[in-house]
Amino acid sequence: MFQFNKRYFALTILLFITEVVIAAYAHDSLIRPYGGDFLVVILIYCFVKSFVNTPVIITALCVLLFAYTVEVSQYFKLVVHLGLKDSKLANILLGNSFSFTDILAYTLGILLVIIIEKMIAANRAKNTVPGTV
Repeated sequence: MFQFNKRYFALTILLFITEVVIAAYAHDSLIRPYGGDFLVVILIYCFVKSFVNTPVIITALCVLLFAYTVEVSQYFKLVVHLGLKDSKLANILLGNSFSFTDILAYTLGILLVIIIEKMIAANRAKNTVPGTV
């Protein structure tokens, strides 16, 4: 189950840098609010897959459930209830405003992950010669 995957880890680093660039430089009404949310679930998925060899669908759904949980915690103002409303780190990690569009962005991000993973698996199956490893 535990297995380091350098490809997923490289993607994790690339996506993390992209997220930092979006947070630092994108001050628009499209990329920052929606692009970041779309990419963050892909980032988390790649991070998980960097260290564990788990099935695509299970991993993707667990990441999506995690993202939904964080978003719902924003609806219930968890940061405030935990006494962390003045913590910049808590507000960055947990967020502070619920949005249905964030849930849509998370869902679309995970759908893209599943589509790409299925395409990669199909391509590998197609290019595998029977009787070889």
